[in-house]
This record gives sequence, structure tokens and C-alpha cells, in this order.
Amino acid sequence: MATGPLAVRWHDWTLGAVHAGAITTATVELENAGTVPWNREILLGYHWLDDRGNPLVWDGERTALPHLAPGERTEVQARVRGPIPPGRYGFAFDLVAELRAWFSELGGEELRTMVDVAPRDEPAHAELPSWVEPDVGWRERVDATHAEGYAVVSGAIEWKGGLVHPRPRALAPYTPGPGRIPGFPNALVCPSVVEGVELERLPDVAGLPAYAAPKEPWMYDGRIVLIAHPERR
Repeated sequence: MATGPLAVRWHDWTLGAVHAGAITTATVELENAGTVPWNREILLGYHWLDDRGNPLVWDGERTALPHLAPGERTEVQARVRGPIPPGRYGFAFDLVAELRAWFSELGGEELRTMVDVAPRDEPAHAELPSWVEPDVGWRERVDATHAEGYAVVSGAIEWKGGLVHPRPRALAPYTPGPGRIPGFPNALVCPSVVEGVELERLPDVAGLPAYAAPKEPWMYDGRIVLIAHPERR
């Protein structure tokens, strides 16, 4: 174990069941094994690693620690978000002196284990107007994307208005396409949302309910298609 100004000694800990993209809770007991007190800039964090120990997610969510003098210990409840997609990962708790360095970069020990990350499994729902229906395969694609770890899943709109109800210009970004668009810059229209996630409502897009992208993991996929029949409004 490293010694010096900034050092940690790990004690008992537990990690709840981990699902891709979802939050779970860990209980961690740790001790200030260094020579200087910890202030509010010392935080508990974590890393997700591949099977060779290479970082996949280096900056996990932070958990505040109380002020601890050298030799003092504490127990904290930490939020841990599962990586995407499901699978077997290395997991490491680490401390960080914010804006300075991780303790492991200073020669300290991480608290490491292997974790089986399960598919995300919360129930999900989509707010679909009566004149909008899922295309063939919509449900399967949505469910598979949620299971990967995404709390919110949105897709394209096929407009069946013909000459009487031509496709609105506002729907131009939502034309069915070949695949995923990371960081889709437009509102999410008629998204599927897992239970417990609240979205910010935006003005409708061509009469369709629209929402801002959440802080939770989300995905837009042009292959996930809803069919709009404006003549049924």
C-alpha cells in the first residue's frame, strides 16, 4: 500500500446488482491512510475496465466524503452507474483529489473486482398519439436498445399524409435512416422511457410530443420508426 500525503486503506464494501446504464448503490468503508487531512476536494470515484485492466469508463460518478484526519475512517453510500452494454467488466473504486490526480496515479491501490453487468430491465412506455403507430420491428428494436442500457430511446417518423397532408418541414431531421445518430441535436419525439425517468417537455413537433435529451443514457436510432397518419387526427 502506498504511503505519503494522500493514501487510502480500503475496508469492508458491498456493491448492489449492476444493470447496464442504470444506477445502483455501493457501501464502502475506507480510511485516511495518508499524512494530511482530507477536505471536500477528496472524492470517491470509480473506473470500469476491460478484462486486461484498460479503462473503458475512467470518470465514474463522484461521491463526497466527510473531512477525515489521518487514521480516521468512514462508511459512505456511493452511486454507481453501470457501463453500456451488458457484459463482464473490471471495476475499481478509486479516490480523486479533484483537479489534481487520482490516488492510483500517485501509487495508491484501487479496490478492484470483476462484475457481471446485466441488461437494463425496468419497464418502459412511450406516449403515442392515437394517430401514430409503431412500424414493424419497432418494439423489438426499442426493447433491445433499452436492454443495452439506454433509459430513453427515440427514432424516426414515417409520415403517411400524401398530397393532402404533406410531410411538415419540422420533421426533416426525423426521416427514417440507416442507424444511430450519437448526440442527436433535435428534440426526442415520442420516445420510449424507462420507469422512473422524467423528461423535460418541449413544444410539440408537427403535433407530436417532444422532449429534451435527458441526463440519463439515451439513444436516437433512425431504424426505430413510428408511422404517423395525420388524416386520423
